Amino acid sequence: MITAIVMVHTAADRIPETAQAIADLDGVSEVYSCAGDVDLIAVVKVAQHDQLADVIAGRLSKVDGVRRTDTHIAFRSYSRADTESTFSAGLD
Repeated sequence: MITAIVMVHTAADRIPETAQAIADLDGVSEVYSCAGDVDLIAVVKVAQHDQLADVIAGRLSKVDGVRRTDTHIAFRSYSRADTESTFSAGLD
């Protein structure tokens, strides 16, 4: 699975509608409204790299209210749950 984190700049008066429209797209697993340099952060998960172009450039960037996107590709995932499960293997 390929994961991309997409920073989305939106029209200020359309943040909720834009967030919901992005969340409804196939390939988008989560959308967060946030404070800071960007308005929304979308998490895109696809099976193949070429699908990123379809989801992000082909659909997400064309959602009404989207002004600009900045995409980051994730190489590896780290989480507390992953770490805890690694160290508890074979303890049952």
